[in-house]
Formats: sequence, structure tokens, C-alpha cells
Amino acid sequence: MIARPGRPRWRPGLDSRAVFHPPPAPAEVTDVGADRRVVVVGGGIAGLTAALGLAERGVGVTVVERADQLGGRVRSWPVTLPDGGQAQMSRGFHAFFRQYYNLRAVLRRTDPTLARLRPLADYPLVRHGGGADSFARIPRTPPWNLAAFVARSPSFDLAGLAAVDVDAALGLLDVDFPSTFSLLDGVSAAEVLDRLRFPEQARHLALEVFARSFFADPRDFSGAELVAMFHMYFVGSAEGLLFDVPRDDYDSTLWRPLAGHLSRLGVTVLTGREVASVARGPDRLVVTHCAAGEDAGSTALPADGVVLALDPIGLRAVVGSSGTLGGGDAAGEAWRARVAGVRSAPAFAVWRLWLSGRVAAHRAPFLGTSGYGPLDNVSVLEKFEDHATRWSDEHDGSVVELHAYALPEGTEEGLLRKTLLTELHRVYPETSDLEVVHEEWLLERDCVLVGLEPWLSRPGVRTPDPSVVLAGDTVRCDLPVALMERAATTGWMAADQLLASWGHAGHGVWSVPMGSRFGPVPRLARRGIRAYRSAAERRSS
Repeated sequence: MIARPGRPRWRPGLDSRAVFHPPPAPAEVTDVGADRRVVVVGGGIAGLTAALGLAERGVGVTVVERADQLGGRVRSWPVTLPDGGQAQMSRGFHAFFRQYYNLRAVLRRTDPTLARLRPLADYPLVRHGGGADSFARIPRTPPWNLAAFVARSPSFDLAGLAAVDVDAALGLLDVDFPSTFSLLDGVSAAEVLDRLRFPEQARHLALEVFARSFFADPRDFSGAELVAMFHMYFVGSAEGLLFDVPRDDYDSTLWRPLAGHLSRLGVTVLTGREVASVARGPDRLVVTHCAAGEDAGSTALPADGVVLALDPIGLRAVVGSSGTLGGGDAAGEAWRARVAGVRSAPAFAVWRLWLSGRVAAHRAPFLGTSGYGPLDNVSVLEKFEDHATRWSDEHDGSVVELHAYALPEGTEEGLLRKTLLTELHRVYPETSDLEVVHEEWLLERDCVLVGLEPWLSRPGVRTPDPSVVLAGDTVRCDLPVALMERAATTGWMAADQLLASWGHAGHGVWSVPMGSRFGPVPRLARRGIRAYRSAAERRSS
């Protein structure tokens, strides 16, 4: 068989229907071989991906990162325990799903077989008052995965299933991205679930697994994003419902090896440096940066292109301090207004506890919780991160991490910690007898809120200035991707956009299918249901 252009025979996973999206066609320019220099602002997943994509095509790259470590919101850093021992802290647990094709492409640059990731057998969800859901031993392929899950789940009893709105449920299958994003403008995740009339327990399952993992209250979180996530993880992909995690801390397992690879490609990485502004000079862009947290000692970097790969706070700050970045005309002004309108999600807390004894041997590495106050999940790190395993074996203890998402405004930290500890004791009663040997507490509010504003009002990868592009999970993307995968996807796309403008071939990205795996069947079925309802209403009137 001859492979058609733009449709590689190689697949990034197990799903034969994964879709390749080719890069933009290179522009016809006369100086393709000219040296180019790009400054990537932000050393998280999006920034590192963009740097990789550019450097692999021979572009000179400098990455400027505010923190001392790379990885952004998926970074880790060393901490010292009371006995002088060294341990690791991070911003919390991250699941590397098999559908994360573009993120895995980055990781494969230093780990071709992804041996540094280990699979988790399950990620159960328990509800207060009884009931638990499991994702283990579920078929990979839709609709059998969903059918098997519903058949096994205590969240869906016969009475609850009978109440489900079939038309609305078929709407989860009747998708066509990116138009589906705009069709649900102004509709919240909570409203989507209201329309479905899911049983109450199943509603909590959807909220805990999806909406709250976006650090958002379901009433303020985009219903289109919720539908896209159902599509990406359940009904649109045949990669399965399970995921992998790094075998050790993020820095040593993922980002330090990638930093070495980038260095060999000629990339310069500056950590502990904060970008203050990006200005348009007579011939090139000028990126001004200084030591993080300081105003003095600024340094100017000339650049032919800039990738802004920042969290919402950083993006708003840099664009806001960069004058007429994006252009001095109406288009530039409108773009800067869209950036200024990017919202931050509510605060979230991560609490890592080193305990004087072990949790029960049968406890899951990662557990989602529902109905336990602010506690959203519990991780037992010695079950999947090597540094925690070593500490656990040496001290006969456990390293446990608690997460609380979408915290209400004005949450008092002391009360929150007390409540989280109480809920941990309810979920894992054996922990009530254990002492806390050491703790690391983190409270942040720097994730994006994908709210109810029109989808097209969010800034995308392209900007009015062809030399400036955006990347990150803050950025609008036409594909059904989210979280770390959106960061990696937009990182590749940002690099490809600059490469194409300079006459270079890009890389392209992959995604799950953009529409229903069942063709027109869901749409035709919905039409039939609506026609039946309409006829029934006419008869009854």
C-alpha cells in the first residue's frame, strides 16, 4: 500500500483511527538558510516542546524560565527532611494518558520506548457513603469501553439509566471538532450534565474525574471542554482508559534528560530568569529579562521570533507590559484585550506528608474521592515514584499526597489543612494512628479557567504579529486535547507556525478522531428521537 502524503503509516499508539494534522505549508521565502534566533518564554511542557521543534529544524533557541527547574507546572524540586535526608516535592500528581500523542513524542526524544513511564493498573474513585468505580479491565475500543464501564459501575443502576436523556447522551457521540466547541458557547459543564439527567452518583463521577481536574467549579467550567474530554478519553479514542506515570520525580525522569538533549541541539536554557517585556525593535524583537523577583540587572535578547509559553498570570503580565506587542492597529488592540481577558482558575492545594508508618498494602497508588469535603484525591507515592519507595523502605513509612481543587474564595489555610487531614483519616483509617514526620504544603492559583466565554474569544497559537506565537494549555486549540497534551500540542504548533513563515518544514501533530467514531449514526438517531418526541407532543395536544 502506498502511503498518501500527509497521512503517515506509522501510528503513535494503538488506535488505528488516530489523526495526523500536517504542519502549515512552508512559505516561499528567499532566505531559508538564514540564521534565525527564537526566544521561548517559559520552560514548561509547551515551551520545551516549542524549543525542541525549532531546534530540530536548525533554529537557534534560548529558553527563559522563571523557576530554577524546568517543567513548569509539572516540575519537581528537592527538599530536605528533618533528619537531613533529601526528598522531592512537586505540584502534584499528573496522569500521562496513552492518548497524549504529542507529549509522548517529546518524551520519546530521550526515552524511545517510554521505559521511564510505568503503567498504573487502575485509578479507582470512592464516594462517601459507599460505592466505588474502577477503570481496570475495561475494553479499549468504543462503544465497548463505555458499555462495560456502565455495566460494572454502581453509579448506573437500572432506574438511573432509564432516566438518562438518550438524545443528550447521543450528543456526546455526535461531535465534530472544532465546531462543537462553539456550539456549546455559554453552556457550563454542570448544565451539560443536567441535560443528560445522569444518576446523581454518575454525575459526581463525571464531575470528579473531569471538571474538578481542571481546577474549576462545574458551574464555571466550559461544557464544550467537558464534552471534548468525554470524547478524548472515552468515546472518541481506542487507547483505553488507563494511564502511565513517571517512575521517579519529574526532574530526574523527564526534564533533566530533555534539557541535555536540547543542549546537544544547541538550545540555551536560562533558569531563574523572568521576562519583563517583549518589544518590537527596528529590525528584530527584543526580549528583556532579569533575575526572578528582581527589577535590576535586566538583559536584552534580540530575537527573530518569540514563543510565549506561559501560565495565565505570566501571559497577562508579559503582554500587558509589552506596549503594542501584536501591533498598534485595531487587530493588535483586540488581541491584547483577549489576552487580558484570560482568567485564572480557583486556587488548589497540594499537601505531601511523610508518615511514620505505612498505609495498608492494598491501597491504590492514586485514588479519586467524592463527598469527602475538599479532598479530591489521595496519592501513595511509594507505589510509583522510586525516591518515595526508597524512603518508605528505609523508614517503614509512607509518602502520601492530598489534593484539593477549585477552592472557594477566602478559604482559610489552617482550617483547610485540618479538614483535609480529617478526611484522609476517613478514607484511609489506618493513617489516623500515624505521625507526620515531614510535610510540604503548596497553595497555587496559576491554572487557566476555561469558562463560559465564547470559544473563539480565547487567544490561539497565532497572533497578529507573525513573529510572535503562543503555546500552553491556556491557548485555544482546534483539536480535542487538554491539560498536558494541549500544552505539548500547542508547543509543536507554535514551532511549526514560525518554521513555516521562514520556509522550513514543520512537524505536525496527532489527535484522537475529530468526530464521531460511528459516522452519521448518532446524528441520525438524534433526529429520529426528536421526530418521535415532536409527533408524540402533537398527538397529546
